[in-house]
Amino acid sequence: MKESKGLMETNLDGLNLAGRGKVRDVYDLGDRLLIVTTDRISAFDVVMADPIPGKGKILTLMSSFWFGVMKDLVRHHLLSTDPADFPASCAPHREILEGRSMLVEKARPLPVECIVRGYLSGSGWQEYRKSRSICGIPLPEGLNESARLPEPLFTPTTKAEIGQHDLPMTRKEMEDKIGAELTERVIGLSIAVYRRAAERALKAGIIIADTKMEFGLLNGELILIDEILTPDSSRFWPADSYGEGRSQKSFDKQFLRDYLLSLNWDQKPPAPPLPADIVRKTLERYEEALQRLTA
Repeated sequence: MKESKGLMETNLDGLNLAGRGKVRDVYDLGDRLLIVTTDRISAFDVVMADPIPGKGKILTLMSSFWFGVMKDLVRHHLLSTDPADFPASCAPHREILEGRSMLVEKARPLPVECIVRGYLSGSGWQEYRKSRSICGIPLPEGLNESARLPEPLFTPTTKAEIGQHDLPMTRKEMEDKIGAELTERVIGLSIAVYRRAAERALKAGIIIADTKMEFGLLNGELILIDEILTPDSSRFWPADSYGEGRSQKSFDKQFLRDYLLSLNWDQKPPAPPLPADIVRKTLERYEEALQRLTA
């Protein structure tokens, strides 16, 4: 899994680059998309200047694994991760695409980030401390940091452009954007995906504290898109060291966030350079999550 250099971006001749996200380069192949997962990493909605070599392959493997786990629960957009299955126009780029790309169906993304929280952490903990609620949903008094919530909580946000922050949304605001019926379906599926993943992960010694997922519409059908249940989109905690009332060890990019918080950085571009040991330790956490969850 280790690579000497990380892939920061792709420019694949003969393919139509539709856009770059914080981590993924997306190519339009007509009725399908080619998603190439680079080794970029973001924190506080800012893309770091240094890659995490091999990270894109880990994310691709993990997303593919979880899409398979969820396939009877909800349809997803993944067609193949094998470049041999890709259109002929992709063949010249096979070396780059190997292990870090997905051929997917082209859906219309919903303008909502779907976050499910099983535990009180991160921005949810900060909001709870101020208002005893998250996204307008009241919570019991007296909860501690990292406490398990009574039930998984759906807390949507906006989908911001690169360099901007996603903003919390209430259910009413979500309904205003996509309609009440679709909102109900999205919430139900999001929580069902989280419950299944959390149960499976716990058997592997990992608590999924929260996760972010995206949905799209394909011929009117609601499907899972983008990535799912990776260390980029989730908080993975080792179950054997879990305890309420404090922050947790993690197998995700919280380690990177904690390092950045130790700096005198305003969380705006440009990002500070990442020391080699921070890059290495971040990758080790991602590798540990992959090994535990997919073994």
